[in-house]
Amino acid sequence: MPRPFLIDTDTASDDAVAIIMALRHPDADVKAITTVCGNVPLEQGARNALYTVELCGAETPVYMGAARPLTREPAHAEWFHGRDGLGDMNYPPPTRQPAQGHAVEAIIETARANPGLTIVTLAPLTNIALALANAPDIVNNVSRCVVMGGAACTVGNVTPAAEYNIWCDPEAARMVFHSGLPIEMVGWELCRGEAMLYPDEMAAIRALGTPLAEFAIDCNQAAFKASVKQSGEGGLGLPDPVAMAVALDPAICTRKSRHAVEIETQSELTRGMTVVDQLNVTGDERNRALWERALRRGNVQVCWEIDVPAWKALLRRSLT
Repeated sequence: MPRPFLIDTDTASDDAVAIIMALRHPDADVKAITTVCGNVPLEQGARNALYTVELCGAETPVYMGAARPLTREPAHAEWFHGRDGLGDMNYPPPTRQPAQGHAVEAIIETARANPGLTIVTLAPLTNIALALANAPDIVNNVSRCVVMGGAACTVGNVTPAAEYNIWCDPEAARMVFHSGLPIEMVGWELCRGEAMLYPDEMAAIRALGTPLAEFAIDCNQAAFKASVKQSGEGGLGLPDPVAMAVALDPAICTRKSRHAVEIETQSELTRGMTVVDQLNVTGDERNRALWERALRRGNVQVCWEIDVPAWKALLRRSLT
């Protein structure tokens, strides 16, 4: 039987492609999509999620959640994804409305009703943190929590130290990373380099000729231009679809290891940094006095490398 999934998203252009991948995968049964403030304001994210679900011919319920981070001011990314989050392509409004009820309640109910649930987070972790605060027991029903977030021992994409999703709500991220959820961290760096879609690859996807393929390329054109300007790399990075690929096919992550990971919440210089104990120094008895009060949880599985051809093949299959 298909595996139960829940997707938490601040739906912009790369989120939309990740949602398509899950809805089109034969082994994934997406029970709910929950939206949160992030790339775009909450209402826009819900509208984008609903439009994407309808484009797939699906009826997955979409719930609206937290309209702002736990303690911080919202910081959107329209400069990257376009004002509407989908590249300002003027897509029509969805025909359906968000489902009744709050996303936090939907997360709790979905987890309790679906033992073995896979949660895939493509956004700031505000909704997940609130759900865990209200119902810590749901940890026991989650088999995997694949987090698109963080930057493992590398540069960030919103500050030199931090990736956007974690930076937006570091307090929520810290709660989630300390919760005992079986977290698999898929950092933004995994969508760079060879994992990017380059112009010839984007043209090949568009040539598939399906509405989903055209949508995936069109809605990411603003992101492509912003990415080239920001990083100087000549391709389109798709962090959320890469994370979804790992969630759908764990074998796509070819090198992973478990480490203590802490989230920086105090410093404005390194706000949202995912401090990964890559060398496991916190487990060294000689360092006990130094690390007794920090970085003592070796509970996060960090993905270090992916099978790039396999991730791109999965993307193409999803769009045909």
